Amino acid sequence: MTKTEFSPSPRGKESHAIATTLLALLLIALCLWASHWQYSRGVTRHHRNFLIASHVDQPTTTLDAVGSDVTGAEWRKVSITGNFDPTHQILLRNQYSQGKYGFDLLTLFTDTGSRTFWVDRGWIAPGQSATATPSLPKTSTTIVAITGRIRLENSLPQGSFFAISPGSKNLISKWNAQSNTSTETENFYVDLLTASDPELTPAVPVELPELTDGPHMAYALQWLFFAGLVGYGRLLLRRAR
Repeated sequence: MTKTEFSPSPRGKESHAIATTLLALLLIALCLWASHWQYSRGVTRHHRNFLIASHVDQPTTTLDAVGSDVTGAEWRKVSITGNFDPTHQILLRNQYSQGKYGFDLLTLFTDTGSRTFWVDRGWIAPGQSATATPSLPKTSTTIVAITGRIRLENSLPQGSFFAISPGSKNLISKWNAQSNTSTETENFYVDLLTASDPELTPAVPVELPELTDGPHMAYALQWLFFAGLVGYGRLLLRRAR
């Protein structure tokens, strides 16, 4: 008895070819989607970097000149006169300076126009323990002039923070710096740069983000290359039939 070799039927070959083609088309579509996603992220980041670079180089303005709509003025330097409220201070957790863990100190500020908002006074080194209040800079209640970068409220870091209770040696853990305060604030905050009282000028002010476009465009091209490889591989399989 002789052995007969199994040979797929023409219909089976056709079904296999269709399935392979559909799989290839699906992979190509996924690669194109990933490429477009990375491209969109690159465009958004480039626009953000351009906005930051153009606004930080503009002359210092005032809150009155900015008006109620601060969206188009983010990252601009503003000069403000008013006073800090040392009874309303919070420490944003998980902030780093030169690789060292610490906090960002936020203090409530009311300007001469009766607008109340948070001022980020820069990086603060941690205390001796996880819940011990760190050494805080002076917080004067007298009228002072400050200069800082205006920021949108939705860019305020989300997540856990410590509330500072005056006179207490321990910190009170809370969550979400935007919603866990009984004080009505404006829809922006300010990164403090300098103050008329030198003791209020932050030792480590908030740094500008790194103004690079990142690898997004390179990743977009990489996904296009992968899509081309899938298409080329499918053509090779078709020729091999």
